[in-house]
Amino acid sequence: MGESSNWTQLHAQLHRTLLHRKILPSHQRLLVAVSGGQDSLCLIKLLLDLQPKWGWNLGIAHCDHRWRSDSEASANHVEQLAKNWGISYYVETASDIPKTEAAARQWRYQALTEIAIAHNYPYIVTGHTASDRAETLLYNLIRGSGADGLSALTWTRPLLDFRLPIADFRLGNSGENPNSQISADFRLENQDENSQSKIQNLKSKIYLVRPLLEITRLQTGQFCQEEKLPIWEDSTNQDLQYTRNRIRSELLPYLETHFNPKAQQALAQTAELLRADVEYLELAASDLLQRAMSPIADNPQVNFQLPVKLNRRILREAPLALQRRSMRQLLQQILPSAPSFESVEKLTSLIVAPNRSQTDPFPGGAIGRVENPSIILARQARIPTT
Repeated sequence: MGESSNWTQLHAQLHRTLLHRKILPSHQRLLVAVSGGQDSLCLIKLLLDLQPKWGWNLGIAHCDHRWRSDSEASANHVEQLAKNWGISYYVETASDIPKTEAAARQWRYQALTEIAIAHNYPYIVTGHTASDRAETLLYNLIRGSGADGLSALTWTRPLLDFRLPIADFRLGNSGENPNSQISADFRLENQDENSQSKIQNLKSKIYLVRPLLEITRLQTGQFCQEEKLPIWEDSTNQDLQYTRNRIRSELLPYLETHFNPKAQQALAQTAELLRADVEYLELAASDLLQRAMSPIADNPQVNFQLPVKLNRRILREAPLALQRRSMRQLLQQILPSAPSFESVEKLTSLIVAPNRSQTDPFPGGAIGRVENPSIILARQARIPTT
């Protein structure tokens, strides 16, 4: 594929972004998620035009959720584009139609990861834009999210090999926890992507990369028009029963009309600033948690297997923000699902609570209690039946 004869501002911008951020190394195999919409078509065309400079081996992946009556035709449309461009094409079709946006997203990332593993692509590239980032910030703000949710949609993050059984960080051993062999990718996708603590003993095999986060949807649309790219319009994007579509079609245009004509760029910039803060706080909280954890007599190894013992003095010396984050990181490894704000708060409260204080059970049955100078997080004692 030769270099585009029409080298646009968007080509130059993406090239500079890749040089600066180093998120897509040269001479790598890249699996590009292409729905057929304007953002993904803009992405694949830009990558194709930059390919001579970077030496990538590109492939296209399409995920058919079967949500629309024309979904098969859409997949065929993308396949034809791949043939025209002379690059590999892979399609995955949902066996069961996802019932929610969250379920569709979870299935989509699992399908993309399956394709990447099967065909040796270490990078999955998606067409998320600054507009998506702005919408996600507003969506999470309305839901009551903290800085992690407001900084959602990062430039890159690891997708773990979901075929690798993950260590059971939760309640008891695998025999007591039927979900202990759940795939790493599936487990991560069930959590807020920005609320994941670092799992140090698992190696990432595949990275998800979003190189268009400084480019708006308006820009991708103009690019597709200028390059005469055949956009396949997704009718579900106009369905206002979905919150994100209402944010896109009603809330953001209102903000741009009445408050700031560059609201999308401003919100995306806010997300970028928050992301740097969140990354620093997550690392600091991880360090605090490691320093606060102590071995227990019958469990001499310091790890995330219950029971867990925490040094309250070390935790008390830290700011509340780090206390909360470290307790959330701990609960993420132990609970069967992502911890709620209430779960984090009740464990954090034990840092300064009186001796013998204890929580009610967390999901899965664990209880936290104060045994000065420590917090013990352990399984609830079972009452023998008579």
